[in-house]
Amino acid sequence: MADIIYLEYTFKVNPLQPASDVLIAELGEIGFESFVETKEGIQAYILKDEWSEERLSEVQAFDFPNVKIEYTSKEIPQENWNATWEENFTPILVDDTCVVRAPFHENPKVKYDIVIEPKMSFGTGHHETTYMMLKHILEHDFAQKSVLDMGSGTGVLAILAGMKGATKVDAIDIDNWCYLNAKENVERNNVKNISVFEGDSSLLTTQKYDIIMANINRNILLADIPTYAKCLRKGGFLFLSGFYTQDLEIITSKCNEVGLKFEKNKEKNNWISAKYVN
Repeated sequence: MADIIYLEYTFKVNPLQPASDVLIAELGEIGFESFVETKEGIQAYILKDEWSEERLSEVQAFDFPNVKIEYTSKEIPQENWNATWEENFTPILVDDTCVVRAPFHENPKVKYDIVIEPKMSFGTGHHETTYMMLKHILEHDFAQKSVLDMGSGTGVLAILAGMKGATKVDAIDIDNWCYLNAKENVERNNVKNISVFEGDSSLLTTQKYDIIMANINRNILLADIPTYAKCLRKGGFLFLSGFYTQDLEIITSKCNEVGLKFEKNKEKNNWISAKYVN
């Protein structure tokens, strides 16, 4: 596999809020994969081969009145990524029962202790969408359930589902680096019955699941919701995230078209995570 080069953009934002949250949201829309909040703004990461700086012209946060945003960028070779995120990665505690941490962090002795090394994969728990999906998992019974984690990233959602007693978990991500990283993290946490696959929704043919989780961007969700519906058993749950508050109506409309009913949602900094029932 060819060397993977990421670009690290360091954005200084003054004043920080709400511009930083909007900036993260908009950068995610144009392809940035990972974000680290800093005292002065954010750091954002994207694959060099997939990026043109001209796309920053699409970011409306730069035009906010009374907000100043400055940025610099540099290359981050794959082998330097661990050192980069270790400098910034702090453990994430969810509902005092689940922690997402790195191997070098102290074990906090909670019920669900998830140890990951992101290695440029999306889904450390820091981002609002991952955090809300973890909360959904903690609030629901996964024992003896078959589960699909679409857009699995680091595999953190699949791992928690496995820890909560799911009998079968399929984790799928289209990105090769995420696929390899999720396999490593599943093995590191010694969670059985998790299978990791590289690909997209075209891998879903005759499979049936009790619970499907998809933390992906809005357009992919809209295209794939009919496929999720076909794979979801009657009475099963679909958890969706990766979209904004203003997108909830169109996401729910698409779910309704295929017989999925909205039940509830969580909201954090304009991001949404919603639950639908078959």
